[in-house]
Amino acid sequence: MSAMTTMAEQKVCKLLGVLDNDIEHIQFTLSQLNELRALVIKRDERALKELLEAIRAEAECYAGNELERQSMRKDLASLFGCYVEDVNLSYLIDVLPAETSAQIAEKKAALRALIEKLKKEYAATVLLLSECARFNNILFRSIFELGETATITYGSNGEAKRQSNVGLVDMAF
Repeated sequence: MSAMTTMAEQKVCKLLGVLDNDIEHIQFTLSQLNELRALVIKRDERALKELLEAIRAEAECYAGNELERQSMRKDLASLFGCYVEDVNLSYLIDVLPAETSAQIAEKKAALRALIEKLKKEYAATVLLLSECARFNNILFRSIFELGETATITYGSNGEAKRQSNVGLVDMAF
């Protein structure tokens, strides 16, 4: 086995560890999104604050993994004599021996599946939060707009009556 192949194998072994960390991070993010939606629905502000702190802490820890991945890409690019932008999992699958390529392909498939799931969970979370914001906006306007919504009520005889100046909160000081 040549020195270049041995060095590539060592770098790829480290890269596989980085990819394992990526998989764990995405799984953790999925669980955080589920927890975030549950806490928003429950309106548990204390737990939401704790979750946001945990998310910040995780992001700081994960930044090291990002740096490690970029370092691996640079090292592998110099080892294979190509540009850093060219080094991705598909490239490594093509240039490495079959056994190593199979391990990388397995990680790539797992990452792809998790990313698809993450996209769906993220979209669901965005939808929930936008609906909460829309509902809060409607509620806020109905409380503070002084009859500007042109509310129509009907009397006992079926006549339509427009209400004016019927806001729930009197904003005159």
